[in-house]
Amino acid sequence: MNLLAIDTATEACSAAILLGDRLFERYEHAPREHNRLILPMIEGLLEESGLDAGDLDAVAFGCGPGSFTGVRIAAGVTQGIALGLDLPVVPVSTLAALSLDAMDSGRVDLAYACIDARMNEVYWGVYVRDPECGVRLMGEEIVKSASDVQGLLGGLGVGTGSGWTTYRDVLIERVGEGLINILPDRFPRAGAIAQLAAPVFERRGGLSVEQALPVYLRDNVARKPGGCP
Repeated sequence: MNLLAIDTATEACSAAILLGDRLFERYEHAPREHNRLILPMIEGLLEESGLDAGDLDAVAFGCGPGSFTGVRIAAGVTQGIALGLDLPVVPVSTLAALSLDAMDSGRVDLAYACIDARMNEVYWGVYVRDPECGVRLMGEEIVKSASDVQGLLGGLGVGTGSGWTTYRDVLIERVGEGLINILPDRFPRAGAIAQLAAPVFERRGGLSVEQALPVYLRDNVARKPGGCP
């Protein structure tokens, strides 16, 4: 499988190519520079991996939640590439991508992913490691005040994402003894999106270009548990 993944949903901009079991990635923390960076990143990855654009099998992207503009950039670039190359798309939750990266870094099987949503709110999702999907959502992905989120009863996990920087004390109080470590200032990475998209694509294939849609949470029904991200 040759899979391209991109993410521009937060302050970070990244792209990755999963070539079999080899992962190539570009990552840069560059707020408001995503439009300038993302296409050169993709071109560089194609050159590094030795692939032509026509060798790609699918395009995955961080579909949100995240900044309104950033999520739209990722969806738009994905739609353009997929349409031009006649490729299927695989949307992946940015909170799921955050969780996988944190679990691998912290060597744990549970993550409390939290992105600062501004307006005194956070995007929140609790994920556990899953042998088939990579990670699996517990409960729902939500947007609400940090003082209203909940941990997972009996679960020991790591806190990750920009929300843990802005609302650290409040979130520690809400999660309580279930928290064993905090990885603040972490952002979704395209490498994690590629790893999560691969098993989804292998089992179910991708979606059509028209279905490569952003997830804002403020305007969408909360993402439900029960499947791969």
